[in-house]
Amino acid sequence: MPEQRTSRGTLVIDTEKCKGCELCVAACPPNVLEMSTAVNDMGYRYPELNPGCTGCTACQMVCPDFVFAVYRLTG
Repeated sequence: MPEQRTSRGTLVIDTEKCKGCELCVAACPPNVLEMSTAVNDMGYRYPELNPGCTGCTACQMVCPDFVFAVYRLTG
């Protein structure tokens, strides 16, 4: 049976700042990030968030372009 992960937050992705390095996809423990097929105004594919984000901040910590804003849930 797969491990159940509890969401502690969610994130917002600034897709226009992304340069498509894909470091976030590799760093994501719950594997909920995937690269888009669309491109931003600079011509780069960007990460898209699927359900299941735990708010762990791994993507934010590895991103050289600071495209992630992680918001923690309270209560």
